[in-house]
Amino acid sequence: MKYLMFVCTDTEPDADPTAAPDIEEWVAERDGRGQRLMGSALGPASAATTVRVRDGELLLSDGPFAETKEVIVGFDLLECADLDEAIEVARAHPMAYSGRLELRPLVDLD
Repeated sequence: MKYLMFVCTDTEPDADPTAAPDIEEWVAERDGRGQRLMGSALGPASAATTVRVRDGELLLSDGPFAETKEVIVGFDLLECADLDEAIEVARAHPMAYSGRLELRPLVDLD
């Protein structure tokens, strides 16, 4: 099953950031196991463009639409047997210590 893992900042990081694993080791291990299909860091929220259409009119906004201190800074597309495995993958990610990770299953529209 595929999961999109949003990598986000958090206003309450772990008190001991030295406990976090190395990101390059996490990527290499997950890629080697076939659990990580792709991933990337994202540009800053200030570079975002929000697109909406209302009453047929295109509305563009610079930056994130919502005011928040927690922002999405990256993503990983995971292939896991089930949610439990996806949680274990997320638990080992460095941002689980200094940020937060949101897992969402991909929906098969076929």
